[in-house]
Amino acid sequence: MSVSDPIADLLTRMRNNIMNHSQVVRVPFSKLKTQILEVFKREGFVRNFEVVSEDNKKDILVYLKYADNGASVISKLERVSKPGCRIYSKATEVKPVLNGLGMSVVTTAKGVLSDRECRAQNVGGEVICEIW
Repeated sequence: MSVSDPIADLLTRMRNNIMNHSQVVRVPFSKLKTQILEVFKREGFVRNFEVVSEDNKKDILVYLKYADNGASVISKLERVSKPGCRIYSKATEVKPVLNGLGMSVVTTAKGVLSDRECRAQNVGGEVICEIW
């Protein structure tokens, strides 16, 4: 089954599994998804992820992160730029999410970066999603 917005599919699968308190999420593989998950991992929103191959088909296993009391580290995942309406941000316009408690993921000429990394490297791009 083809998905019209694979990034929104990734975020929805993560949201659904967080609501069920699952430890692992399985999503179809794409390079962009692995880059987004790498940013999530660097910023501490997921424990880890790995690419697995079964029957000539690649998937990504995302290991969700929970606090000691069992609450999820992720309270909200939101798609910002959609296929029908792209949202771009200049380097000077990349703002912190929830005063730095959350982050936005931005695709730039230097790769997929968090909003902190964009401000540090003075680059802008397409704002993919926000997480907090």
